Amino acid sequence: MKMDKGQRLVMIGDSITDCERKFPYGEGLFQGVGKGYVSLVDTLLQTAYPELNLRVTNMGIGGNTVRDLKERWQTDVLDLKPDWLSIMIGINDVWRQFDQPAIPESHVLLEEYEHTLVELAEQALPGLKGLVIMTPFYIEPNSGDGMRRRMDEYGRAAQRVAERVGALFVDTQAVFEPMLGYVHPTAIASDRVHPSLTGHMLIARAFLQAIGFDWKRMSGEV
Repeated sequence: MKMDKGQRLVMIGDSITDCERKFPYGEGLFQGVGKGYVSLVDTLLQTAYPELNLRVTNMGIGGNTVRDLKERWQTDVLDLKPDWLSIMIGINDVWRQFDQPAIPESHVLLEEYEHTLVELAEQALPGLKGLVIMTPFYIEPNSGDGMRRRMDEYGRAAQRVAERVGALFVDTQAVFEPMLGYVHPTAIASDRVHPSLTGHMLIARAFLQAIGFDWKRMSGEV
């Protein structure tokens, strides 16, 4: 496992990350880390690696775009001095182009998205032991669907950023594909965006695999 004893993991993003986390800092008692994939990551890390005393902080805010992350980057990332940072952003950057087509100022186009994500990653890197960049997603199996096609473009941009800055990369869109061979997308997310706990588990599992989580520890094998 790539994380070491006493390290802090900050996970930032939009509503998929937020998931009713505590404010101003998503950590601590009574599901302070929220009820989504961040909570599952925290639970599995604490269960499998109790000796590491890892700290997980959820800094997601619903409705955020990469533009919003830039506005709060200093207070919500840099000032927290994380050892590890996870970024999953882009869903609203794309979604506003489809559900608010007549409000162009709410749209974050691809060039701005990629440029800003690079800028934020590079600002954070000097203080980090590890960075994970996760793609935005749209839980729609038809890759020809307009919003899915646009989301894939942003996912490829996230991958380019990860490669450019040397971050670990998680293709979050891809983690849903096997299940979509068996169930309708609304069984995972009624709006194809906000996942059920099953969808959150798929995201959490992909993140943990990226950081080298040893699943044998869940069966008591150390």
